[in-house]
Amino acid sequence: MGKVTVFSKNNCVQCKMTKRFLTEHNVNFVEHNIDEQPEYIDRLKQEGFMATPVVKLGNGQSFSGFRPDVLKQLAI
Repeated sequence: MGKVTVFSKNNCVQCKMTKRFLTEHNVNFVEHNIDEQPEYIDRLKQEGFMATPVVKLGNGQSFSGFRPDVLKQLAI
């Protein structure tokens, strides 16, 4: 599947659930917290994302929100 990147922010329940799911299913990911790294905010907005988490997959796909249906495919 390649590299998984999670863009998160502080006090985001869906972000925590996404990171917990990936960790529990042994899916390696890189996290960028937009509260601590605001340089990512404009780029995410330009790509049409208005909420976190934003998950970008190595195959070029991306989505926002806690999506266990999509995340399960990474855990295979």
